[in-house]
Amino acid sequence: MRKLLIAVVLMLLMAGGSSAADLINGAGATFPYPLYSKWAYEYAKKTGIKLNYQSIGSGGGIKQIKEKTVDFGASDAPLTAKELTEAGLFQFPMAIGGVVPVVNIKGISAGQIRLTPDVLADMFLGKVTRWNDKKIIDINPGVTLPDDKITVVHRSDGSGTTWIFANYLDKISKEWHDRAGFGTAVNWPAGVGGKGNEGVAAYVKRIKGSIGYVEYAYALQNKLTHAKLQNREKNFVDPSIESFSAAGASADWKNTPGFSVVLTDQPGKNSWPISGATFIIVRRQPEDCANAKAVLGFFDWAYSDGAGMARSLDYVPMPKNVSEIMEDAWTKEIKCKGQAVWKR
Repeated sequence: MRKLLIAVVLMLLMAGGSSAADLINGAGATFPYPLYSKWAYEYAKKTGIKLNYQSIGSGGGIKQIKEKTVDFGASDAPLTAKELTEAGLFQFPMAIGGVVPVVNIKGISAGQIRLTPDVLADMFLGKVTRWNDKKIIDINPGVTLPDDKITVVHRSDGSGTTWIFANYLDKISKEWHDRAGFGTAVNWPAGVGGKGNEGVAAYVKRIKGSIGYVEYAYALQNKLTHAKLQNREKNFVDPSIESFSAAGASADWKNTPGFSVVLTDQPGKNSWPISGATFIIVRRQPEDCANAKAVLGFFDWAYSDGAGMARSLDYVPMPKNVSEIMEDAWTKEIKCKGQAVWKR
């Protein structure tokens, strides 16, 4: 009887470990949510392992991984090497995308209106307040713009999309730097707030004369009108896989501490100026070895088999040489009970 009871207990423990490894819990950035949803669906069909991902914003994802309530956090705002070390965390990039200004102006189609860095900053500072302002008219010859009030729409929650957008404004506008700065949340000088990319997209669709910012996939899915932006080389460019790729072309992942690469305002005649990588954050010393291996197994599959899906949703997959750098780092840096969780 004693042997039977021991055997039953062992079976239950083994079943419990298997169950934990069959479900991965993550939370964070809304920026990559369409991509992670697609990957999760395809991976579950292939392996039976399910991914439960809560699209709650980068700030929430960072908070939850620090509190150990999820298996991974997701953020478009990279943590610094110091922050990662202090919290016992490790981060790696999964894809590159773009944040795009979107507008609701009667008679204006996607890519028809052009914006310069200073004009974009002045709009979000509340200094340019009407669509027929001379500053806008001067960079849009031949485009008829109405005498409509500009309503700024921004995120109301902690957001990596905001981090990328505000980081760009911080780089190109001293006044923005002095008044608002950048972070997952900022003190907005003007406008109304919507929760998530979804909330901003909904407000822009609803409010005549509005301008907001969303991840590119949300602009496409919601049929929002994007603006052309003037980049660092003074070229007006449209958001696209090609322009996001151009922004990421010069990134030095290998030599950047914590892989904390920022892709805003990058050089290159075709670069989209508000590009950014989206990051996964895991514990450096996880307690559940099977679960930690399952998490890395999912992202290994996403690197190798998910690239086509990323492109289909207008994200730029990480190049093979970059994913190899990341997986080498997994082996060296992520340990469970003293042993490497991942081996290539």
